[in-house]
This record gives sequence, C-alpha cells and structure tokens, in this order.
Amino acid sequence: MSLRIDSLLSMLDKRQDSALLRFSLGNEYSGLQDWDAAILHLQRACELDPDYSAAWKLLGKAQAASGNTAAAQAAFATGAEVAKRNGDEQAAREMAVFLRRLGADH
Repeated sequence: MSLRIDSLLSMLDKRQDSALLRFSLGNEYSGLQDWDAAILHLQRACELDPDYSAAWKLLGKAQAASGNTAAAQAAFATGAEVAKRNGDEQAAREMAVFLRRLGADH
C-alpha cells in the first residue's frame, strides 16, 4: 500500500469519516487498479453525500473497470442527474458520454 492510503486509512481509524475522505481513498485505490477497494470507498462516499457528483463519476469508472457494467450504468445515471440538479453541466455531459459508451442511452 502507499503512504497516502496509509495516511487516509489512519484518518478513517480515528473516526474522521467523510465523503471527501472516502472519495480520496477510492481515488487512490483506483490509481492502483484495486477496483474492489475503490468501489467500497466510493459507494460509501455516495452514501455519505448523495450530491457528490465526482464520487458518482469515479464510482461508475471503477465499476466499469471491474467489469460490472450494470452497476457502472446505474452510477453514471445517478451521477448525471445529481450533476444536472447541482448545475454541474460538464460533469453531467461526461457521465452521459460514459453511459453511451457502455451502451445505455441517457
């Protein structure tokens, strides 16, 4: 594991859980292509802050990379709706593109 992951896990052990911390862990594990760990933390980020469109987008990417197309489509669809609702049109467009690439019209 990396020092960055160790540091983030240490924060989690100290009960400093937050959507940003979970997103950061998911991002780090994604960089290592540890999709199971990335998905675990990104799902928790989305639970902690359902309006966190970047977490939905990264969750969709991790699920797609792990081969779970249906879960990736669901994450991108939810993330696109969240992004639209929050006025983040760029993120909404990006997730719509990812959905099309996965074969889902949105």
